[in-house]
Amino acid sequence: MFAYFDRRRAFVAAVLLLSALTRPVWSAVSTPVAFAPPPAGMPAPPEVAARAFILQDLASRQTLAARNADQKIEPASLTKLMTAYLVFQALDGGKLQLNQQLLVSDRAWRTGMTAGSRSFFALHDRVTVADLLKGMLVQNGNDATIALAEGVAGSVEAFVDQMNRQAQLFGLTTTHFRNPEGLSAPGQVSTARELSLIAARLILDYPKVLMDASIKDFTVNGVKQANRNLLLWRDPTVDGLLTSYTDSAGYGLVATSSRQVAGAPRRLVSVVIGATSPESRASESQKLLNWGQVGFDVVKLFDAGQTVATAPVWKGQASQVALGRTTPIMVVVPKGQGKILKTSITRQDPLLAPLIQGQHVATLKITLAGQPWQDLPLTTLQAVPSAGWLGRAWDAIRLGLK
Repeated sequence: MFAYFDRRRAFVAAVLLLSALTRPVWSAVSTPVAFAPPPAGMPAPPEVAARAFILQDLASRQTLAARNADQKIEPASLTKLMTAYLVFQALDGGKLQLNQQLLVSDRAWRTGMTAGSRSFFALHDRVTVADLLKGMLVQNGNDATIALAEGVAGSVEAFVDQMNRQAQLFGLTTTHFRNPEGLSAPGQVSTARELSLIAARLILDYPKVLMDASIKDFTVNGVKQANRNLLLWRDPTVDGLLTSYTDSAGYGLVATSSRQVAGAPRRLVSVVIGATSPESRASESQKLLNWGQVGFDVVKLFDAGQTVATAPVWKGQASQVALGRTTPIMVVVPKGQGKILKTSITRQDPLLAPLIQGQHVATLKITLAGQPWQDLPLTTLQAVPSAGWLGRAWDAIRLGLK
């Protein structure tokens, strides 16, 4: 009799579980680029003469150093990072073409004539998108920036709406834009950390931006202007990105440096805000980049697409799924400490089909000398569709008995 009631309980449990046969446990919503905060064992950074700074490692998604990184600041011309992202997004989506000519409108020309940087495009010139990009990224031209914004969205106001929507999609909580070029405006704010996240997305999603950002000078209508990023002349590993200045914000620089490590490029992004001069923003950024490049070892744990682990799957056409990442799993550690890294994996079971490729279903936990160092999401390397009704029912029964 007891065996009968055990079987009945199992049957009831199976019926209840059948109501969730096609409901996946894990959300497939994509997440913004995220960087782990510096762990307790991270070496102290050098002294940096600036109001705020942050140094990010793109390969490992590690924050190596930061000070006042979440303090509200005026982004000034670093606003153009988001403008550039939306322009490259429009190019990628076919809304713009590099050889397409855009009008230098009255508004674009007037904005260029106000205090700030300009590219010297003439009023009502028709200029290619390619040249306007150079005007914005090499010369920091406000006239080029407005022309691009109008070309993408039809008006500056519509473009600013796109900028703020994109900031929300990036998960930014402080950043708010009032114009595309970065001239001082009430309510236009960001932080060093959030500017670094925009820069990271720009580089990762549209690496072609560095082809323009690394150009040392550009000439428009007979006026030759040098790139204001002094590091382009001092460090051959630096290939971008943007400078800024206003009276209230001081001098700023988002710089990026790429060097080969273990046969793969390792890219750093630094943000320095509130330096006292163009020379100071360059030297303080160089100090940060050098410290980040030479003070650490980079350990490659797994290649891109390599299976880190396999996990059981219920109610699917396959009983297991491979877990890993689409990019190499790199970890940055202080010099000489790579051999004491250890890893473990956590996941929330059971994993229920359907699973899509690239779905975050587990976490790779990395420790250094027994202390937490970094957590990295692991995703499914292939999709697992739902099984037929009989397979789902059988697994429901098995889960009920488990």
